[in-house]
Amino acid sequence: MSARDRLNDALYGAGWATVKKLPEPVAVRLGRVIADLAWKRRGQGVRRLESNYARVVPDASPERLAELSRAGMRSYLRYWMESFRLPAWSPERIANGIDIQDIHRVTDGMAAGKGVVLALPHLANWDLAGAWATTGLGIPFTTVAERLKPETLYDRFVAYREGLGMEVLPHNGGSAFGTLARRLREGGLVCLVADRDLSASGVEVEFFGETARMPGGPALLAQHTGALLLPATLWYDDSPVMRGRVHPAVPVPESGTRAEKTSVMTQALADAFATGIAEHPEDWHMLQRLWLKDLDPARDPGQDTREGTP
Repeated sequence: MSARDRLNDALYGAGWATVKKLPEPVAVRLGRVIADLAWKRRGQGVRRLESNYARVVPDASPERLAELSRAGMRSYLRYWMESFRLPAWSPERIANGIDIQDIHRVTDGMAAGKGVVLALPHLANWDLAGAWATTGLGIPFTTVAERLKPETLYDRFVAYREGLGMEVLPHNGGSAFGTLARRLREGGLVCLVADRDLSASGVEVEFFGETARMPGGPALLAQHTGALLLPATLWYDDSPVMRGRVHPAVPVPESGTRAEKTSVMTQALADAFATGIAEHPEDWHMLQRLWLKDLDPARDPGQDTREGTP
């Protein structure tokens, strides 16, 4: 394990061990202080966040983009402060911390005996939404987690999410798709963060006027199992409560090849994600490259192609 990997693991471990013990107002202030310091340093992650926001708000002035990136870092650190504290939250605190519009689209689908694929972008706090589903709604679900380095850090995230009631599968595991499909055929719930492709073989979509790749897994699962495919978006406001909305189901096209159907459905997901992100861009925590122009330096040699980190 490299020195950097050991440091990352130690920092996350300290966060989960220490931050959850802080009074909530103290944790909120600490998150804001850390966010502002990171924003002032203008490291790779902040620059990448600002670059991504420039696609979402193309008419924004440099001053507006700076305001957005500062708000974005505060939102991002709010996510982390909440996540570090979630294991210590009571079911009542979780229930009082979230308000989701049109959640009946999920519960009705489950009640009808259909499996449900809930697909979300990196907006606000998807872990809090998951904890609310398992505690407030009493609906267990299955998700996947990116393999992180070092392995001990990945194990921390898996243990954290399993502690919130989620079944977690490794993203690069060959059996993940089959397990997800079985859960859906059993009438279960699968939740996937689906606005960034991690395989380099995703589906090309138009996203804020440029081409990006997003995973085709949610659409393929819906086709294979007959499950409902529901986009959802989340956001923060000025209160301690996170807001959200479940969008109408993405239908499976009646005609076309599997690849063509997957392309149409993934574009529909991207459009729903774009609606939520455009309404609350500061809550989109995309500190990494996303658009193909950024991923391929040959398309735009002037782009900084290094991965963004906070």
